[in-house]
Amino acid sequence: MITRRAAAVGLGLASLMPVRSRAQAQPLRIGILQDASGPYSYLGGPGSVACARQAAAELPGMTVEFVQADHQNKPDIGLAIARQWLEQGVDALMEFNNSAVALAINGLVRDRDRVMLANNVGSALLSGRECTPNMTHWTFDTAMLARSAGSALSASGGQTWFFIRADYVFGKALRDDTAAVVQAQRIQGQGVQGQGGQVLGEVAVPLGTTDFAAALLQAQASGAKVVALALAGADLLNCLKQAREFGLGRDGQRVVALIIYLQDIHALGLATAQGTRLTESFYWDLNDRTRAFTGRVLAASGGIPPNMGQAGAYSAVRHYLRAASALGMAEAKRSGRAVVDQMKQMPIDDDVLTNARVRADGRVVSDVYVFEVKRPEDSRGEWDLYTVSAKLGPDVAWRPMAEGGCPLVKA
Repeated sequence: MITRRAAAVGLGLASLMPVRSRAQAQPLRIGILQDASGPYSYLGGPGSVACARQAAAELPGMTVEFVQADHQNKPDIGLAIARQWLEQGVDALMEFNNSAVALAINGLVRDRDRVMLANNVGSALLSGRECTPNMTHWTFDTAMLARSAGSALSASGGQTWFFIRADYVFGKALRDDTAAVVQAQRIQGQGVQGQGGQVLGEVAVPLGTTDFAAALLQAQASGAKVVALALAGADLLNCLKQAREFGLGRDGQRVVALIIYLQDIHALGLATAQGTRLTESFYWDLNDRTRAFTGRVLAASGGIPPNMGQAGAYSAVRHYLRAASALGMAEAKRSGRAVVDQMKQMPIDDDVLTNARVRADGRVVSDVYVFEVKRPEDSRGEWDLYTVSAKLGPDVAWRPMAEGGCPLVKA
C-alpha cells in the first residue's frame, strides 16, 4: 500500500528541479529514488542529490530535470513510484540505497527500456545473475568489499580471521565472500600476493544487538590476526565502540569494518575508530581531483564532504549525460539500452573515480583503496579521517565477470 506521503512526494513530477541551458529544449529526466527519511538516509540523501545536480550543472548544452522520492525502504512503494515515473517520461532512475528496492525495480527498467544508475546499493546480484542491458552499478558491492579487504589484509600478514556478522542474508553473504578470498590458495594481481589464510571462527548476531561482549571476547580469545565485522548501521557502530572498550585491535589484532561510511567514522570519533581498516573507491582527500570535486559540492551538501556513495551519484550522472550527448538526445530518449551501450564504450573521466570503466555486465570497476582510520593526534581537521594502507587495481578489487553469472557475458 502506498502512503499518502509517498504519493504526494513521489508519484508526480511536481518536485522536478531543472538545470537548464538554452541550447537544448527537450530535457532528460532523472528520478532519484532513495531512503530520504529512514536509518540510512544520511548515507545518501541530500548529499547524493547535491552531487547529482553538480554533475548536470557542469555539462553545458544539456537540460536536465530531477525528481526525488522516498521509497521508505519498501520495495512495493519503490516499484510503484518507479512505474509511474517511467509512465510520465522519466528517462533514468538512480540511487536506491536499498538492495531489495533496486532488485525489484531492475526488471521494470529493462522492460521499459530506460536507464538504471544503481548507486549506494550493495547487492552484487545486479551485475551477476540479475544483470540487464539497461543497468549500471556504481562505487561498491559486497563482492568488491570482500575481495578488497580479504586480499589486502591477507597479503599484509592477516592470515587468520574471525568474523562477527549480522545473522541475516547480508551478513552471511559478506562473511562468505570474504572468507572465500581469505582461504584462496593464492591472491595475485597488481603486486598483491599472499598465501591462503584460515577462518578461526565466527559469531552471528541478530539485528538490533546492543551487547557485543560475548562476541568480542570470543574474537580476542581466538588469537586471529584480523577481526572482521560484517555488520551495518547502528549494530556496526555499537560493536566498534565496545571493541575499543575491550581493547580489541591491540596485541597485533586488526579490526576491519567490511562496510562503513565516512559519516560513520566521524560520528564514532577518531578516539574510538582509530586503527579500523575499511575499503572505499572514493575518499574526498585522496588527491587533488577529489579535493577539487569536494570543494564544488561542499556548500550544497551542508559543509559535509561526500562519502563514497554520494560521490558515486556525481560520477553516474556525469557519465550518463556524456553518453547521452554523444549518442544524440533523440536516440538517448528513445532507448535506455542504447545509452548504456554507449556508456560501456566510453571511458569514465571525472574527479571521483580513478582507472574506471563500465564492464559488459554493467559493473563499474575502478581502483579501490584500503584505508586505516587515523589517530586523533594525526588528524589535521574535522574530516581528515583516513590514511591509505593499500591501493588495488580493478582486476584485484572486483569480482571477475566470469564468476558473476551475468547472462550478458559471453563465455
